[in-house]
Amino acid sequence: MKLSFGLATQDDVPVVAAIRAAVAEDLTRQHGRGHWSSVATERGVLRDVKTSRVLLARCGRRVVGTLRLASKKPWAIDPKYFTDCAKAVYLTDMAVMPDLQRQGIGRSCLEHAVSVAGGWPADAIRLDAYDGPAGAGTFYAKCGFREVGRATYRGTPLVYYEMLL
Repeated sequence: MKLSFGLATQDDVPVVAAIRAAVAEDLTRQHGRGHWSSVATERGVLRDVKTSRVLLARCGRRVVGTLRLASKKPWAIDPKYFTDCAKAVYLTDMAVMPDLQRQGIGRSCLEHAVSVAGGWPADAIRLDAYDGPAGAGTFYAKCGFREVGRATYRGTPLVYYEMLL
């Protein structure tokens, strides 16, 4: 599958929200209700576009994947687990259309994110994943992220991952 990458604009907000919603619905169908069941709003996605870098993966004209890189630490990340570095960025809200998963789109999105983060410049990419069947920890590990810790935040078991750049 031939992909192209770019940054989301305000015009892309509805499609980013729709992809995130599709993934949330798919995870809920597979694993029952959980923190992964939250559906992004267009208002929230617009805030993300304005305050961070929302990356898009396109196959032709269709947006098939997205993720967000931000310099501000997400609420669920506990910095004590991570390597000391001058500048880290945080990867959140990764989503690939459910009907296109397991075709290399997610891996390609992460490879592009590493390129973007390196030019930011950043020394590390950090993220958390749900610790359980609905989590993508195994995927992140296969893509070169290193598990650095586990914690429970507000009742949600998480696994922290990091990639040093």
